[in-house]
Amino acid sequence: MQDENPVSPDAAWHDVTARAAAAARGRPVTVLAVGKTRPAQALRTLAALGQRAFGENYVQEALAKQRELADAGLEWHLIGPLQSNKAREVAEHFDWLQTLDRAKLVEPLARWRPPGTPPLEVLIQVNVDDEASKSGCSPDGVDALADAIAAQPALRLRGLMAIPAPAPDHDTRRRAFARMRDLFDALRDTHAGIDTLSMGMSEDFELAIEEGATLVRIGSLLFGARG
Repeated sequence: MQDENPVSPDAAWHDVTARAAAAARGRPVTVLAVGKTRPAQALRTLAALGQRAFGENYVQEALAKQRELADAGLEWHLIGPLQSNKAREVAEHFDWLQTLDRAKLVEPLARWRPPGTPPLEVLIQVNVDDEASKSGCSPDGVDALADAIAAQPALRLRGLMAIPAPAPDHDTRRRAFARMRDLFDALRDTHAGIDTLSMGMSEDFELAIEEGATLVRIGSLLFGARG
């Protein structure tokens, strides 16, 4: 079923960016448009409004959109789990990887990053609520994984990413976001260049920004509900 009240891309984008700026209270914050299952033309419409950073969950879907939108000068983030057999494609075609969660992926990503291109920007995904069904390294594993990434010139460690467990109340979500902020602050004390904390989505991005998010991942508020 199609959404009976389709969102206006112009109004939606301006609303989201204004709300993010208000929540940030003068701090810089990046809105990442999540294009999973959306056609390339929908991304192009947002790009025409000024949106540059786009997140995709699936490598093959993203590569098809990258080919179609090659003229748009967009920044591409992988925000879905990375399988080992996709490491080369991610290293070759993405600007950011937000979901690095295990050390065995570090060397292949670095090896396949094309010479002469900027380093792959990397976030460590943290399973902050210890969910068995969710990807991400444990909070205790962040330091070792950060050291492995930082040792590779072809990769640039930028910070952390999390998808906290769904919770109906804001207090529970706020506590998860606050735990991530503490991990982020600790990582900044030990590694240079740490500046990105990716957390918060359409239903809770303002709360995440209040707790320190510098990047929020927005899908339905920008593109409308999926049919």
